[in-house]
Amino acid sequence: MKIKTVVHEAEGGGYWAEVPAVPGCATQGETLEELMTNVHEAIEGCLSVEVEPAKSAPKDKVLEIAL
Repeated sequence: MKIKTVVHEAEGGGYWAEVPAVPGCATQGETLEELMTNVHEAIEGCLSVEVEPAKSAPKDKVLEIAL
């Protein structure tokens, strides 16, 4: 799976990144290598947060898909 990440140069040095497809998912790093490691961890952390199940009507189908 590929996901777009926007990388910014930080004013005080280093970098910070945000993941537009995952609201609130952002991280930083002193080097691009550190930033990429942190981005992977941030995405994993943001996506692993448990959310309340969606409400559905009796005739609705709930499908679980793998990405």
